[in-house]
Amino acid sequence: MAMADDYAFREPKADRASRASFGAAEARAKIIDQEGREIPQATTPPFGGLHFDFRYSTASPFGQLTREQRLRRLEAIAKLLDIAFVLPGTNIRYGIDGIIGLIPVIGDIIATGLSLWVVREARALGAPWHVTARMLANVAFQGVVGTVPVAGDAIDVLFRANMRNARLLRAWLEKQPH
Repeated sequence: MAMADDYAFREPKADRASRASFGAAEARAKIIDQEGREIPQATTPPFGGLHFDFRYSTASPFGQLTREQRLRRLEAIAKLLDIAFVLPGTNIRYGIDGIIGLIPVIGDIIATGLSLWVVREARALGAPWHVTARMLANVAFQGVVGTVPVAGDAIDVLFRANMRNARLLRAWLEKQPH
Protein backbone atom coordinates (compact mmCIF):
# COMPACT_ATOMS: atom_id res chain seq x y z
CA MET A 1 0.00 0.00 0.00
CA ALA A 2 1.59 3.27 -1.10
CA MET A 3 1.59 6.38 1.03
CA ALA A 4 0.03 9.50 -0.39
CA ASP A 5 2.43 12.33 -1.15
CA ASP A 6 0.33 14.84 0.70
CA TYR A 7 0.75 12.84 3.95
CA ALA A 8 4.55 12.56 3.63
CA PHE A 9 5.17 16.21 2.86
CA ARG A 10 2.50 17.79 4.99
CA GLU A 11 3.38 20.85 7.08
CA PRO A 12 2.67 20.56 10.81
CA LYS A 13 -0.44 22.36 11.92
CA ALA A 14 0.15 25.61 13.75
CA ASP A 15 -2.68 25.03 16.17
CA ARG A 16 -1.17 21.84 17.59
CA ALA A 17 0.50 22.20 20.99
CA SER A 18 4.16 21.26 21.23
CA ARG A 19 4.89 17.98 22.98
CA ALA A 20 7.75 19.60 24.91
CA SER A 21 6.49 21.20 28.08
CA PHE A 22 9.74 23.01 28.98
CA GLY A 23 11.78 25.83 27.50
CA ALA A 24 15.40 26.03 26.37
CA ALA A 25 16.61 27.11 29.83
CA GLU A 26 15.21 23.99 31.48
CA ALA A 27 16.55 21.72 28.73
CA ARG A 28 20.15 22.58 29.54
CA ALA A 29 21.91 19.96 31.66
CA LYS A 30 24.34 20.53 34.49
CA ILE A 31 27.91 21.34 33.47
CA ILE A 32 30.50 19.26 35.30
CA ASP A 33 34.25 19.98 35.22
CA GLN A 34 36.96 17.30 35.04
CA GLU A 35 37.18 17.03 38.80
CA GLY A 36 33.45 16.28 39.05
CA ARG A 37 32.37 19.67 40.44
CA GLU A 38 29.25 21.37 39.06
CA ILE A 39 29.83 24.71 37.36
CA PRO A 40 27.03 27.18 38.11
CA GLN A 41 24.97 28.28 35.10
CA ALA A 42 25.71 31.97 35.71
CA THR A 43 29.46 31.50 35.18
CA THR A 44 29.24 29.76 31.83
CA PRO A 45 30.66 31.88 29.03
CA PRO A 46 28.77 32.92 25.91
CA PHE A 47 28.97 31.09 22.57
CA GLY A 48 27.29 27.92 23.74
CA GLY A 49 29.46 27.44 26.82
CA LEU A 50 32.63 26.70 24.81
CA HIS A 51 35.53 27.95 26.89
CA PHE A 52 38.96 26.62 27.75
CA ASP A 53 40.50 27.80 31.00
CA PHE A 54 43.50 25.72 32.08
CA ARG A 55 44.69 27.99 34.88
CA TYR A 56 43.28 25.96 37.77
CA SER A 57 42.76 22.60 36.10
CA THR A 58 44.85 19.48 36.51
CA ALA A 59 44.36 18.88 32.77
CA SER A 60 46.86 21.58 31.84
CA PRO A 61 50.14 20.12 30.62
CA PHE A 62 52.03 23.26 31.70
CA GLY A 63 50.11 24.63 34.69
CA GLN A 64 51.37 22.82 37.78
CA LEU A 65 54.95 21.95 36.83
CA THR A 66 57.76 22.24 39.34
CA ARG A 67 60.97 24.06 38.52
CA GLU A 68 62.78 20.78 37.89
CA GLN A 69 60.03 19.54 35.58
CA ARG A 70 60.10 22.78 33.61
CA LEU A 71 63.88 22.56 33.33
CA ARG A 72 63.68 18.95 32.09
CA ARG A 73 61.07 20.00 29.53
CA LEU A 74 63.36 22.82 28.41
CA GLU A 75 66.31 20.44 28.12
CA ALA A 76 64.21 18.00 26.09
CA ILE A 77 63.24 20.77 23.68
CA ALA A 78 66.89 21.84 23.42
CA LYS A 79 67.88 18.25 22.57
CA LEU A 80 65.13 18.07 19.96
CA LEU A 81 66.31 21.32 18.41
CA ASP A 82 70.06 20.54 18.48
CA ILE A 83 70.96 16.83 18.82
CA ALA A 84 67.89 14.69 18.10
CA PHE A 85 69.31 12.87 15.05
CA VAL A 86 72.62 11.32 14.01
CA LEU A 87 74.05 11.73 10.53
CA PRO A 88 74.35 8.15 9.21
CA GLY A 89 77.91 6.84 9.03
CA THR A 90 79.23 9.61 11.28
CA ASN A 91 78.94 10.69 14.86
CA ILE A 92 77.62 14.14 13.93
CA ARG A 93 74.39 14.98 15.72
CA TYR A 94 71.90 17.54 14.45
CA GLY A 95 68.38 18.56 15.31
CA ILE A 96 65.30 20.20 13.94
CA ASP A 97 67.04 23.56 14.21
CA GLY A 98 69.65 22.42 11.67
CA ILE A 99 67.00 21.07 9.30
CA ILE A 100 64.86 24.20 9.45
CA GLY A 101 67.99 26.33 9.00
CA LEU A 102 68.54 24.81 5.55
CA ILE A 103 65.62 26.89 4.24
CA PRO A 104 67.16 30.20 3.20
CA VAL A 105 66.30 33.23 5.37
CA ILE A 106 62.87 32.04 6.62
CA GLY A 107 64.36 28.88 8.13
CA ASP A 108 66.96 30.90 10.02
CA ILE A 109 64.27 33.24 11.33
CA ILE A 110 62.12 30.32 12.51
CA ALA A 111 65.11 28.57 14.12
CA THR A 112 66.11 31.77 15.91
CA GLY A 113 62.54 32.21 17.10
CA LEU A 114 62.53 28.71 18.59
CA SER A 115 65.84 29.44 20.31
CA LEU A 116 64.45 32.70 21.67
CA TRP A 117 61.52 30.75 23.12
CA VAL A 118 64.05 28.70 25.13
CA VAL A 119 65.53 31.97 26.46
CA ARG A 120 62.05 33.22 27.34
CA GLU A 121 61.34 30.06 29.29
CA ALA A 122 64.63 30.48 31.14
CA ARG A 123 63.61 34.02 32.04
CA ALA A 124 60.25 32.68 33.28
CA LEU A 125 62.18 30.30 35.53
CA GLY A 126 63.84 33.32 37.12
CA ALA A 127 67.21 33.39 35.34
CA PRO A 128 69.04 36.66 36.11
CA TRP A 129 70.07 39.17 33.50
CA HIS A 130 73.66 37.93 33.16
CA VAL A 131 72.54 34.35 32.39
CA THR A 132 69.89 35.62 30.01
CA ALA A 133 72.43 37.90 28.30
CA ARG A 134 74.79 34.95 27.68
CA MET A 135 71.90 32.92 26.33
CA LEU A 136 70.89 35.75 24.01
CA ALA A 137 74.50 36.05 22.82
CA ASN A 138 74.48 32.34 21.94
CA VAL A 139 71.21 32.73 20.03
CA ALA A 140 72.46 35.87 18.27
CA PHE A 141 75.69 34.16 17.21
CA GLN A 142 73.81 31.16 15.87
CA GLY A 143 71.27 33.38 14.12
CA VAL A 144 73.83 35.62 12.44
CA VAL A 145 76.22 32.84 11.44
CA GLY A 146 73.30 30.70 10.26
CA THR A 147 72.49 33.21 7.52
CA VAL A 148 75.74 32.34 5.69
CA PRO A 149 74.59 29.86 3.04
CA VAL A 150 76.56 26.61 3.54
CA ALA A 151 79.22 27.26 6.16
CA GLY A 152 76.63 28.90 8.42
CA ASP A 153 74.49 25.78 8.44
CA ALA A 154 77.51 23.64 9.33
CA ILE A 155 78.50 25.98 12.17
CA ASP A 156 74.86 26.08 13.28
CA VAL A 157 74.84 22.28 13.64
CA LEU A 158 78.16 22.24 15.50
CA PHE A 159 77.58 25.25 17.78
CA ARG A 160 74.34 23.97 19.40
CA ALA A 161 73.16 27.19 21.04
CA ASN A 162 70.09 25.59 22.63
CA MET A 163 72.14 22.91 24.38
CA ARG A 164 74.58 25.56 25.59
CA ASN A 165 71.66 27.60 26.91
CA ALA A 166 70.15 24.59 28.67
CA ARG A 167 73.51 23.88 30.35
CA LEU A 168 73.85 27.53 31.40
CA LEU A 169 70.39 27.47 32.93
CA ARG A 170 70.98 24.12 34.67
CA ALA A 171 74.28 25.40 36.15
CA TRP A 172 72.60 28.56 37.44
CA LEU A 173 69.65 26.65 38.91
CA GLU A 174 71.91 24.16 40.71
CA LYS A 175 73.56 27.06 42.54
CA GLN A 176 70.19 28.35 43.75
CA PRO A 177 68.63 27.24 47.05
CA HIS A 178 65.63 24.98 46.65
